[in-house]
Amino acid sequence: MEFNDIEEEEFGFSRNYFLAKELRGSGKKSARKLSEINLVDEQELREAYANIEPKHEKEINDLLNSYKSSYSEWVFVLRCGFGLLMYGFGSKKALMEDFASTALTDYSVVVINGYLQSVNLKQVAVTLAELLWDQLKTQRKSTLENLPKNQQPFHTRSMDDLISFLDGPHLEDDECFVCVLVNNIDGPGLRDSETQQYLARLAACSHIRMVASIDHVNAPLLWDKKMVHTQFNWYWYHVPTYAPYKVEGMFFPLILAHTGSAQTVKTASIVLQSLTPNAQSVFKVLADHQLAHPNEEGMPFNNLYTICRERFLVSSQITLNAHLTEFKDHELVKTRRNSDGEDCLYIPLATEALEKLVQEISQ
Repeated sequence: MEFNDIEEEEFGFSRNYFLAKELRGSGKKSARKLSEINLVDEQELREAYANIEPKHEKEINDLLNSYKSSYSEWVFVLRCGFGLLMYGFGSKKALMEDFASTALTDYSVVVINGYLQSVNLKQVAVTLAELLWDQLKTQRKSTLENLPKNQQPFHTRSMDDLISFLDGPHLEDDECFVCVLVNNIDGPGLRDSETQQYLARLAACSHIRMVASIDHVNAPLLWDKKMVHTQFNWYWYHVPTYAPYKVEGMFFPLILAHTGSAQTVKTASIVLQSLTPNAQSVFKVLADHQLAHPNEEGMPFNNLYTICRERFLVSSQITLNAHLTEFKDHELVKTRRNSDGEDCLYIPLATEALEKLVQEISQ
């Protein structure tokens, strides 16, 4: 190929490249927003989901039954002091509960459902302590003599005291333990850092054994090296079940359905907590004004800037505009004109929802 042919080929490629870029950029961008989609009612969507005919039930049941042969191995791993972590596609709730009801009958079992929106971990620790105390009382008489006579009620103890009791050297017998079954340890009710730290401390107790399941691909990011290898001491098992998440899905808000004010507040709270403290303070100034003047169309920009400048929240209008752009991009703040023709800023939330949001970001 001659030099001129090569040059012509490269020129043609460059010309086509820039032509394609020009044509792509000339198209009109859609001004539509996700919030403008006409969403269906949540109850209607749930009813439609419930009427979907299940598929491959026989194959799924056969797969679940095939795991029964591993139950004795799982019990052995627990007795050796490891925690069991089940992962793989599909709901593992039925599998874990069948394992507990058939292979862990000699032990007390406490179930935690992480797919719930909130879990009372203090009550879980109290229940574990009470079950362990009952086990200790059924042991030989010589052991009872070493136990305190006037036992302080567990519900009055702090979380640290409960963990100390569960980790105490009450018995030399390692077989005396309570098993904790955690469905979706990566669920919304257990996902925050503080809860995971407490779960790890519970799992590290000498009289506690933990069996848990994960479903999110990034679930291991919840733990550091110490939590994985020392506290939880996970023994990983790949147990895909391909079973539908029927129970777990009931407690998750549906993406294609209208959401209530509680979910809106939760979403707004997550967005605000990801912003800087100054940005949160600016939002609170606007929220406080709206709560104090519910009948007004909103807060004029100049008024907001004056207050934020006095409180040293912003140094210039450019800084305030940057915060407002962030709010508007997430649809936390909108603009409308008042009766005087002046543009005002307002938060598109009901008074009750706004009060709850302000309370959450103030904690």
